[in-house]
Amino acid sequence: MGGLARMLAGPVLWAVLFSAVYALHGLGCEWGWQARPTPLGPLHPLAMRLLWLAGLAGHLALILGNHGTGRRGAALVRAGNWIGFTSSLVTLFPLVATSSCAAG
Repeated sequence: MGGLARMLAGPVLWAVLFSAVYALHGLGCEWGWQARPTPLGPLHPLAMRLLWLAGLAGHLALILGNHGTGRRGAALVRAGNWIGFTSSLVTLFPLVATSSCAAG
C-alpha cells in the first residue's frame, strides 16, 4: 500500500463505517428490527453495535499494523489512523447507544 493510501486508511474506514452504520440504522427502523428480540436484546441496536465494534477492531488493526516509511511518513500514517479511530468512536457512539426510530 502506498504512503498516501496508508495515511488515508483510517479516515476512509471511518467514512465507510459511518455510512454503513447509518444505512443499517435506517433499514433496521424501516424493517422493524427494534421489535425483534434476540438473546442479547433487540436486533436493531445489536446489529448496529456489532458493526460499530467490528469497525473499531478494524481501526485498531490499522493502528497496530499500518506503518509508514521514514519518521515523517510513519507519524502521518499514525495520525491518520488515530483520527479515523477517534472519529468512528465519537461520531457513531450516540447512534449505537440510543434508540432513535420514530414511532409509526
